[in-house]
Amino acid sequence: QVQLVESGGGLVQAGDSLRVSCAASGRTFSAYVMGWFRQAPGKEREFVAAIRWSSGSTYYADSVKGRFTISRDNAKNTVYLQMNSLKPEDTAVYSCAARRGPFFHTTTREYDYWGQGTQVTVSS
Repeated sequence: QVQLVESGGGLVQAGDSLRVSCAASGRTFSAYVMGWFRQAPGKEREFVAAIRWSSGSTYYADSVKGRFTISRDNAKNTVYLQMNSLKPEDTAVYSCAARRGPFFHTTTREYDYWGQGTQVTVSS
């Protein structure tokens, strides 16, 4: 059974950095794309970043490009999202997701497995 468990969220000030983690278990993820999504209060869930587990290639939403970095640690079966220069508009619940296959997708319906999410709050 696939499990995705996020951690590392918290309350930070604008301009600060934070790293959230997604521990994946239940199968080998080498054939998967792992994604990070976020959902702010009253808004739809939106794509943030994705990484192809096998190659490490990445894809970002324009809103976070240059500030956020997605990476993975094969030994720990963990995906990270390093967030720098955080803004109040980055405040949201951040969730990781997994999708079997090599292609990047930015819509939630394309992902098969989801974690429970971790809250990130950025104060101004």
